[in-house]
Amino acid sequence: MRRLLVVATGLAAVAASGAVFAVADAKVDGAVVRTADGAVRGTVAADHRSFLGVPYAAPPVDDLRWRAPRPAEPWQGVRDATRPGPVCPQLGGGDEGERQVIGSEDCLSLNVQTPVAAGAAGRLPVMVFLHGGGFVNGSGATYDPSRVTAQGQVVSVTVNYRLGALGFLDHPSLPDPQAGNFGFADQQAALRWVRRNIAAFGGDPGNVTLWGQSAGAHSVCAQLAAPGARGLFHKVIAQSGPCGNDVLSRPVARRRAVSTARDLGCGVAADAARCLRRLPFERLTGIGQEKVFTVHREVAEMPWLPVAGTPALPLQPPDAMRLGVAARVPLLHGGTKDEMRPAVAATYDRTGNPVTAEDYPQILRDMFGPAKAKAILGQYPHDEYPSPSLALATLLTDYGGMLGACAQLPAADALARRAPVYLYEFAEPDGRPSDFPYGAAHGVDMPYFFTTPFQPPPTTGPQKELSTKLIGHWTQFAKTGTPGSGWASYKDGTTLQFTAERTRSIDLAAEHNCRFWRAIT
Repeated sequence: MRRLLVVATGLAAVAASGAVFAVADAKVDGAVVRTADGAVRGTVAADHRSFLGVPYAAPPVDDLRWRAPRPAEPWQGVRDATRPGPVCPQLGGGDEGERQVIGSEDCLSLNVQTPVAAGAAGRLPVMVFLHGGGFVNGSGATYDPSRVTAQGQVVSVTVNYRLGALGFLDHPSLPDPQAGNFGFADQQAALRWVRRNIAAFGGDPGNVTLWGQSAGAHSVCAQLAAPGARGLFHKVIAQSGPCGNDVLSRPVARRRAVSTARDLGCGVAADAARCLRRLPFERLTGIGQEKVFTVHREVAEMPWLPVAGTPALPLQPPDAMRLGVAARVPLLHGGTKDEMRPAVAATYDRTGNPVTAEDYPQILRDMFGPAKAKAILGQYPHDEYPSPSLALATLLTDYGGMLGACAQLPAADALARRAPVYLYEFAEPDGRPSDFPYGAAHGVDMPYFFTTPFQPPPTTGPQKELSTKLIGHWTQFAKTGTPGSGWASYKDGTTLQFTAERTRSIDLAAEHNCRFWRAIT
């Protein structure tokens, strides 16, 4: 189950238990950089420098809980930046595998990594990465971008942001304009820190790519529509988080927040904010998390998301894109071929209740209603797949309401009218032994870019070559706004599909039956 959740969350955070940027064989000298808030000392390895746990905002504690991020306090002397800061509060694994609260509210830090010679050859492109984890877990330091940094000669930044109720509660008693979007505002604060400080690390504040995976990709898509993010980035990469999906609406977010406050004993409206701020953060952590990594028809069914219809996010991101008011910047967008297999496995097979031929029609009726379910059954008969579970995973991946293919296309169509768009699909299957056929599942592409505690990066053979190729495309996009030769910009579903054996152009709509889904939804 632990392995499953790693895939399903887009690599959930275990940084608090010691899984952080590798600094083996690093020296703690020659690595002092002066930021606007004070000097930091990092570590120097053979091909990169790392500066970890650098605060970009004040700790959101006490009266600053559920308020927009405030500037970090400057410091005197040289601050140690050889260890990552605490992860934001979340549930993590205990000694016996049980879930327990880990982290600290004092978590608004980021990690900067540069090539060793950064600054000597002029300003380098900057790639700011937002982690996944369903908006309930994860951390920046879980993702070591040293291969991206060194091969691509870019400055990499990974970011912590508030999660769960602490990051996305939208209770009516909270008067802050960022209510419902505190974690979203943290991401913008990190980008403002980059704009002010990244030149000191050898980065170009005028060439910033905002990059996210899973929840991080949903964040990237929403930042395209956010007035407060305008001008803070110049290109975007969204992996495994379709830009065509809505986030929460304010009425839904408010109803959920009132219910949450009531469950926590803070149901009196006049006193709700003060009551909630008095609670220990442990009681506010993990709320609704059991609903995150299972099957949903729509991403908006997840418990915590950015909230639209607010000052921070006036429009749903797809509406902003369609109306032409989203940021007009180059977009690299895509996902994995079998995105929804982990969610189906977590909901059914891993609980000892795999989808059966008898259950399959009722599951579809419950999700889509009787009329649509009948049409879907005609397109996805279970006996044409190795199992009913895989039939369900395939249709949900194609549909893309939570994760998957077809929800990418409306956003790509809208954005491509105003800026370059490049679509991709990662189709190299997970080669690790398993009793469930995960295929090219959600999160399986992450080791091709990052070193993580969950799965080693490919080190030999065609998979290593694929990793090198992908890093080359991603960093070339960060440098120029185009991912390099052989990759045509998006037109009518044209997508580049990657496996270790070959790279080929596909029609994403045809591969994932998107015309059918467009007709019935």
